[in-house]
Formats: sequence, C-alpha cells, structure tokens
Amino acid sequence: MADLTTKFLGITSPNPFWLASAPPTNTGGQVMRAFEAGWGGAVWKTLGKPITNVSSRFGAIDYAGRKVAGFNNIELITDRPLDVNLKEMAEAKRRYPKHTLVASLMVETREEWKDIIRKVEDVGSDAIELNFGCPHGMCERGMGSAVGQEPKLLELITSWAKEFARVPVIVKLTPNITDVTRPAQAAKRGGADAVSLINTIKSIIAVDINDFVPLPKVAGKSTNGGYCGPAVKPIALHMVGSIAKDRLVGIPISGIGGISDWRDAVEFMLMGAGNVQVCTAVMHYGYRIIEDMVEGLSDYMDAKGFRTPMEITGKAVPNYKEWGELDQSYHHVAEIHPEACIGCNLCVVACDDGGHQCIAVKPEVRRAPIVHEPECVGCNLCELVCPSPGAITMRKTERTAHHH
Repeated sequence: MADLTTKFLGITSPNPFWLASAPPTNTGGQVMRAFEAGWGGAVWKTLGKPITNVSSRFGAIDYAGRKVAGFNNIELITDRPLDVNLKEMAEAKRRYPKHTLVASLMVETREEWKDIIRKVEDVGSDAIELNFGCPHGMCERGMGSAVGQEPKLLELITSWAKEFARVPVIVKLTPNITDVTRPAQAAKRGGADAVSLINTIKSIIAVDINDFVPLPKVAGKSTNGGYCGPAVKPIALHMVGSIAKDRLVGIPISGIGGISDWRDAVEFMLMGAGNVQVCTAVMHYGYRIIEDMVEGLSDYMDAKGFRTPMEITGKAVPNYKEWGELDQSYHHVAEIHPEACIGCNLCVVACDDGGHQCIAVKPEVRRAPIVHEPECVGCNLCELVCPSPGAITMRKTERTAHHH
C-alpha cells in the first residue's frame, strides 16, 4: 500500500483528505470521530461571533436517479460559543496530534483578528483559514464573500492575519467572481501561504410551484444560499486550474468543490491542488467514505508509480491551455461498432438535432447507424449520449473539408 503521508505548508497529515469547514466539523466529537475513521485533517466550522441559524437550512437537487447531485445551504458560521469550540479543539488536537487541525475564522476588525488568531493558536491549530467565501448571510454583514470580491480588502485583512499569526495562513476564495485569479493574486500580495477554493456558489436551489416559496423554507420565506456538491465540481476544477497556472499566484492550493471519491480528489490534485477538502459527500454518506478514498488513492498511486501524493500535484496543469493554443489541425471522427450497438438510435437523434447531421440509419446496409465521415466534425456528442459502452469511439483521421 502506498504511503499517503502528505506535507502541505510544512504540515504533515496522514493523507491528503481534509474535511472542509462545514457542518461535519461543527463539534469536537465530530472531528475526533472523523480522525478515528481516517481523515487526515479537518478545518473547523468557521469561528467568529456566534450567530443564530435558521430552520430549515438545506435543499438539494436529485438528477437522473442520483440523490443530492447538487446541494444548497443557508446555514451560517458557528452558533456555538467560542470558548466551547476552543476547548473542544484543544481536546481534538491533544487526542489526535498527528492529524491536521485548521481553524476557519471570520471576524471584522483588526483587533478581533488579532484576538481570535491568538486564541486558536493557543489551542494547537496547525494553520488558520480566512473565510472570505461565504455567499449568504455573512456577506450581508460585510464579511465572507463581501471581502472575497474586493481584492484590496482581501489583501489588507490577509496582511493583518500574517502579521499576527505564527502558523500558516490559508485564504478561502469565493467563486462568486468573474476572475478568481484576481483575489488569489491579492492573497499572495497580502502574504498568504496558500489559497483554498472553491467556497459555495450563490444560488436558489428550487421554487415550490404550489405556494411560490423558494427552497429551503423559513416560515414561508427563503433566501439565496450556497451551492455545492457533485454538480459544482467542473466549476471548481476550472478555478483551481486557473490559479495553478497563474504565475502571479504561485502558492499552494487546497482544492474544494464536489469531491465525492478518490478519482475526484486525483483530478483536483492533477489540476494543482496539494490536498483536498470534502464536505457534501460526508453530509450525504458519513465519515466512513474515507476508507474507499484512501484505498482508491493508494491503488492509483501504486498503478502509476507515484511514491507520494505530492508527486500528483499539477501533473495536468501544463496540458491546460487557452483555446487559441489548441492544435486546430488535429481531427478525429466517430466510429460506430455494430457488435456493441443496441440499436437505440440516440446517436442519430442527437447528431441530427444537436450536432452536425452526419449519422444515418440504413437498415439495408447494416443494423447499426452509419457515420458519413466527410461531414463528421469530431464533436463526440454521439459518444457522450450512447448508453452502450464501447459502441461509439473516436478515431484519429486527416481533416477533410465538410459541406456545412
């Protein structure tokens, strides 16, 4: 079995899997159960002035038979007293000294930052994470994404944290911005040791069409919340990759956003993440998913010859290019294999109505549809919609003029 021990910002963790700051890290009991299950680290649910949360708090989208494909929450930071959290953090670190404990923080003034940083360091936090990402509730109070969307303010507060902190400072970024590299660069200028992303995406999960109230409902009303879960993974991968290839950033990345299994984690690491943080999958399936994540990553590393998880980080970044840098001379076409075709003709419908009209049914020639190669632009829509594994593949060929 591969050695999954990970170094991130000089902090050693048993593996690269951390719990993200969220309901699964709300109490010491939860964090210690997670460590016992095998999680390498945990980012404590955001500390600050305790607030009163609402009920209900969560909503979800189920898609194509998958429960909780997208998840929405309107829960804010901790609603538990700071001294209670600090006591539990100290106990968790005392009992699990080899596991990484990160304090997520969100306060307002310079003095408040100074005070809370000292307190979380005193209980053994290995690092602090500045929560500049929360897209609801806290941003309305001038915190969370209200800071994350203002690079100058983000840079200023980051510099305060670096002035006061003895441990590494991670800046958690909001995805609710046009260009995520701008706040990442500001974090670097402020002295941040790393960035983490993505936080949740501002959203309304659904609307009840009978009583006209968005979800989740709070006494007949609702508000926008933060979208997460498997559905946001493509957005998160793009943003992680954008920062990883930005030479003006150049600091480590902790990847977050829709990570549900070891494959997702490997993709984030290939795109530049030094470790990953998980939330929604744990809320759905519990802490024990870490067993499959550890086993899967270990098997993958053995198969690929990686000695440490750090060797995975950034392997795909050189292959992530701007559109104009892609090889426009490369061409491939669809090839349909009759022995695997089930005759559903989904490829024909998709190509006719949403593609380039190059697939036809000719029963007098053969049972499976036929590709007219001169018209095929290699878009691979047919391969994506085909329900029969291996029935459609893409074959490299010379580019030819087509008639559209």
